[in-house]
Amino acid sequence: MSNTQSISVHYASELARIQEPVRDSLDSVVDEIRRIILSDFEIHKEVNDYLLKMRGKLFRPTLLLLASEVGGRSHKDAVALAAVVELVHLATLVHDDAVDHSVLRRGLPTVNHLWNHQVAIITGDFLYSRSILELTRIGRLEAVHALARASNEMSVGEMRQLISYDALGFSEEDCYRLMACKTASLMSAACDMGGLVGVKEYREAFRHFGYALGMAFQIADDLLDYEGSEESTGKPVGHDLRERKVTLPLIEAMRHVEPDDRGRIQRFFMRLKPSDDEIEGIVDAVRRVGGLEYARGKAEEFAQAANSALDKIPVADKAMDALRESIGYAIERKR
Repeated sequence: MSNTQSISVHYASELARIQEPVRDSLDSVVDEIRRIILSDFEIHKEVNDYLLKMRGKLFRPTLLLLASEVGGRSHKDAVALAAVVELVHLATLVHDDAVDHSVLRRGLPTVNHLWNHQVAIITGDFLYSRSILELTRIGRLEAVHALARASNEMSVGEMRQLISYDALGFSEEDCYRLMACKTASLMSAACDMGGLVGVKEYREAFRHFGYALGMAFQIADDLLDYEGSEESTGKPVGHDLRERKVTLPLIEAMRHVEPDDRGRIQRFFMRLKPSDDEIEGIVDAVRRVGGLEYARGKAEEFAQAANSALDKIPVADKAMDALRESIGYAIERKR
């Protein structure tokens, strides 16, 4: 994708193709993750082995590795830093599932469901602490600062969400603030750390790229709650609604729904156990008044901002091409 091309919402890049320039390094990242979380304590070993089986697609490590490759000056520390980024991401997911009492993640039972909430919280702490130990071994203070800042922002975001008692009082600005904390912060840090062990002059541009990409990524994820299927996303449609999470499509829809739909939505958020029919009704109402189209447009705006950030880096190579393709993947993926 050239610097002048716009990001088309009709174009979805295959993640495997994006990862191709760093495929060998990603294999090493998985090995590094195994090394970092190795434990002779049986319960830790059992849970960690399970987490490795349910790990995601390594999108954040991919971004770090690609950023480190732009300009051809990548350092060997990139692999270890990529592993640490994935472990921090995994720790947040384990904690989030425990806080939300979720039973599925990526179509598989969560740690808190298979074991209990105490084990899940301690496991997340274990992953965080192992990550810190690895960063101290590497000895890059700037990487410690970048990841610590992102971790702090993610915890603040989780607390913001937890204490939002009036879910329908959540504004669009509140929504962006939450997305910035919970998703964009870590993607920005991953890209920043890639520049740290690559070409340092590109770090600021990479930070802005990662932030905008993370915002687009999260909006696309929120859209999947209305458009996806349990088979493709690993969680049922309306999962966020069931957990009383208000995202951008609903925020926009509440500005336009008819009084009857508004009342139905307000009653829904007061119920302890909403029915599937109620959730389907809200999903339908959001679709009818353009909530999905509005959110999709905002995802496109952030995607354009990510593309513009990369325009500030005067390099044309395979790693840069892959980073540009990652924007299409972020807004068009189906899970």
